[in-house]
Amino acid sequence: MKYEIKGEPMPVVICNLEPNETVTCEAGAMCWMSPNMEMKTAGGGLGKMLGRMMSGESLFQNHYTAKNGAGMIAFASSLPGSIRAFEVTPAASIICQKKAFLACSEGVELSVHFQKKLGVGFFGGEGFVMQKISGSGIVFLEIDGSTVEYNLSAGQQLIVDTGYLAMMDETVKMEIQSVKGVKNALFGGEGVFNTVVTGPGRVLLQTMPITGFAALIAKLLPSKS
Repeated sequence: MKYEIKGEPMPVVICNLEPNETVTCEAGAMCWMSPNMEMKTAGGGLGKMLGRMMSGESLFQNHYTAKNGAGMIAFASSLPGSIRAFEVTPAASIICQKKAFLACSEGVELSVHFQKKLGVGFFGGEGFVMQKISGSGIVFLEIDGSTVEYNLSAGQQLIVDTGYLAMMDETVKMEIQSVKGVKNALFGGEGVFNTVVTGPGRVLLQTMPITGFAALIAKLLPSKS
């Protein structure tokens, strides 16, 4: 499969498939395609369906196959931001935020990932339940805003404000720490907790978490009298 990502900040990924090649996407992600693309909707079993639901995705996925020759299909981002492509191998799974999954090639598996420490899930901003992308192939993820990528060495740490962590390698550890100082925590505007990620591995940050953007818009809307 060959692909091209175009059109930020409302991006689309255009995939060119070989004959009989299949690509899988989140329900409603397809925006245009060639006439020979055949669609099949499937859940993949109760366990996988429940896992997708817990990680913020829909119960069913759409599978598109190029029939009678090569095919083309495009998937658009649902919100302003970025689409990033990642190669997944059996030895290199990734962990990402809820609802980040957009589409993938055959051989890629989407499952639920639980944070081992309850404190991370309750206070870390990224949630107790995240998505795990494993298997072998290409996966396309939706990122809120622009992206900044860091490659952390073993033991190297990065402190991240709530909601800005979009993706990390499975080798990266994630913990939380409280903001030091009572006045800092209560009046600093940065919240009470920060997320701490520790290498080795890649960490992908996003510049406009949709939760923060929605909260800002809500403040600007006129209140009901």
